[in-house]
Amino acid sequence: MILLVTGGAGYIGSICVEELLLQGHKVIVIDNLQEGHREAVSPEAIFYEGDFGDRSLLKIIFQKHPIDAVIHFAADTRVESSMTDPSQFFNNNVVNGITLLDAMRKFGCKRIIFSSSAAVYGEPHYNPVDENHPKLPVNPYGESKLMFEKILNWYHKAYDFKFNALRYFNAAGAGKTLGDAKQNVSLLIPVVIQVLLGQREKLQIFGNDYQTKDGTCIRDYIHVLDLAKAHIHALENLDKHPNGKYNLGNGQGFSNLEVVKTVELVSGRKVPFEFSPRRPGDPETLVASSDLAHQELGWKPKYAKLEQIVGSAWEWHKNHPRGYKS
Repeated sequence: MILLVTGGAGYIGSICVEELLLQGHKVIVIDNLQEGHREAVSPEAIFYEGDFGDRSLLKIIFQKHPIDAVIHFAADTRVESSMTDPSQFFNNNVVNGITLLDAMRKFGCKRIIFSSSAAVYGEPHYNPVDENHPKLPVNPYGESKLMFEKILNWYHKAYDFKFNALRYFNAAGAGKTLGDAKQNVSLLIPVVIQVLLGQREKLQIFGNDYQTKDGTCIRDYIHVLDLAKAHIHALENLDKHPNGKYNLGNGQGFSNLEVVKTVELVSGRKVPFEFSPRRPGDPETLVASSDLAHQELGWKPKYAKLEQIVGSAWEWHKNHPRGYKS
């Protein structure tokens, strides 16, 4: 197939592009390089620098390439920024998303895989979280993802679009050559590694008085290679499940302290850390049920052990301490 990948120079997008190329697909990437890196895009892919909401650029791409399907990664993702500037998030994640859908419709491309988020659920009412869990986002980022899922539903009903929305939990890990090169990271695994590499002075663990096995929060981490494979499974099953919404997670939770100890184990170094007060809005436990993706898409994580996820991230960051500028 000929596939357009928006955000294909980003962390998850670039790794998915690599996997798609290995599967024999022709890949066109559009990315404005705001968070992505040109060096992360395979030379086998065709690259366009620009915004996925740029009508003129989309017209050029769709006129030049007979696109079979779109994999839509591009989005503003910084949750903290969404709280202070929701306009930017709704404009990019929703308004520009509609521009993309209308360009697809104009050129007869009605197949899309959408990178959604566990943020559509908000505070968990129960664990593991399944797809029937109430959708009550607590920030504009999650709200924007849920809004676009609803828009996709209406495009499915009105225009016969076929889509899957893949709700990520915590993406982590790296491939052999590609990894997470973002500078302003907030997820625990890359933050711990930055401490070991001397890029941060000390790790802060927020809260050690939760009702968990060691008092720290529990989260679900999913290897980025498993995420990439899920997009391929979704593409292959799109005719069978033309409006699917699927959680992508490990199905098991790891505490903050378990992550720290695992980083110490794979690196052979001690991590300096201190406990800080709980952060408002941090759920005690957040774990995915990915049973539906397994049943309908035939997908389940291959790299489910925390040592595999952390080990791949450590190797990549150790070899790329300055990201793709290393």
